[in-house]
Amino acid sequence: MEYILRTHDLGKSFNGDNVVSGINMNVEKGEIYGLLGPNGAGKSTVMKMILNLLKPSQGAIEIFNETMTDTSYELFKRMNAIIEYPIFYEELTAEDNLDMHCEYMGYHNKQDIKAALELVNLKNITNKAVKNFSLGMKQRLGIARAIITKPELLILDEPVNGLDPVGIIEIRNLLEMLNKEYGITILISSHILAEIEQIADTIGVMNNGHLVEEVSMDSIRENNAEYIEIETADAQKVVYIIDSELNIKNFKVLDANKIRIYETGMSQNQIYKKLMENDISITSINTKSASLEDYFLSLIGGGKNA
Repeated sequence: MEYILRTHDLGKSFNGDNVVSGINMNVEKGEIYGLLGPNGAGKSTVMKMILNLLKPSQGAIEIFNETMTDTSYELFKRMNAIIEYPIFYEELTAEDNLDMHCEYMGYHNKQDIKAALELVNLKNITNKAVKNFSLGMKQRLGIARAIITKPELLILDEPVNGLDPVGIIEIRNLLEMLNKEYGITILISSHILAEIEQIADTIGVMNNGHLVEEVSMDSIRENNAEYIEIETADAQKVVYIIDSELNIKNFKVLDANKIRIYETGMSQNQIYKKLMENDISITSINTKSASLEDYFLSLIGGGKNA
């Protein structure tokens, strides 16, 4: 197993307050690693430290098997990133912006500029200033700038923020292509769990400045069995029946009208029959598979155990 990025007890404090602490991430070469967490969890702070935009207060960062220091300039030639919202010279065209970026990075293969724009589906924009681009076009241009130097590691902080559903699908397909066809390792943060579920090989879940879990998506799929979800206007009565009469203990009350039952030997029909015998009104009862959202909420304390 070869790691392209690892952090060791990484932490950052501002004015004596710990923003993140004890972060031990392990990103394998060639994978897509999804960093998840609610707003304020510390995802962007971790990414900024990896990119040397913030200095860690403690711990170490290892990239390409080399511990990062203030003079690790060569490491950054092998990686690129978008952190938060991509900024451009608004009066210039997309090609001019990429040309300036190549000069800054010391990358002299200028014919790759058109290829990068084609990869992100930016066409017929030769004389168009970036100030006239839509949000989705600017996001795609940001990714073109991030990939033009052919990085081995690509770091993206919320790359689909503000995009419409079509734009989100385009970016997802682009990232999968860059990963599979070009072998680029991708570290991506997002609050859109369904998107991460579709593309990530591994997820790291952050909450309150801590990395609370690091697990492969395959493991989540294997270990999260089906559950029975009940929607009802009589949630209290349902809880009483499944607990006292059916002797089912592994269930969760999601809200006033929804209950999920996990790991029971009883079928959906058996449970439904028992509820009907007790004159309980059921809106719906269905067998479903656990999603990344369910797993995520269980880790950060979403929902309420009965």
